[in-house]
Amino acid sequence: MHATERVPNERRSGIERRHYSIAAYWRGALNPRRRAGRRAADRVYTIIDWHSPRVLALVLLILGLSTLDGVLTLMLMSQGASEVNPFMALFVPHNLGWFAAIKLTLTSLGAAVLVVCARMKLFRLFPGELLLYLVVACYVTLVSYELHLLANPPPLL
Repeated sequence: MHATERVPNERRSGIERRHYSIAAYWRGALNPRRRAGRRAADRVYTIIDWHSPRVLALVLLILGLSTLDGVLTLMLMSQGASEVNPFMALFVPHNLGWFAAIKLTLTSLGAAVLVVCARMKLFRLFPGELLLYLVVACYVTLVSYELHLLANPPPLL
């Protein structure tokens, strides 16, 4: 049974009048509607349109620290160090542009996954946003270590 057969006085013409445009997406980005889950089941896995500015700041910090890590890695390699990450080591000696592009792409994809998980309760124990703080702490530790290596290079054997 078609919808028009169920409703005796159908007033719709059947012509689609809605228009999709970039303006609609822009309006939705500036005025998000879903800021929290609507159901009790959404407390565990909430998908929302809006994240707090704190999450944006953490993601920008992660991307900035990742960029700084790449620059410091290249500086250390010019002094005789080697890339420890075997996947990234494939790109460093051949093409620095690919090294930077792949490093930032992988970091961006990981950050996007962490943003999606930011409102989730992971393992039903802790908020997903805690992972963003953990990644920032790891990057701060890594950049601090690289700065220490640049200031105090190990003796050559």
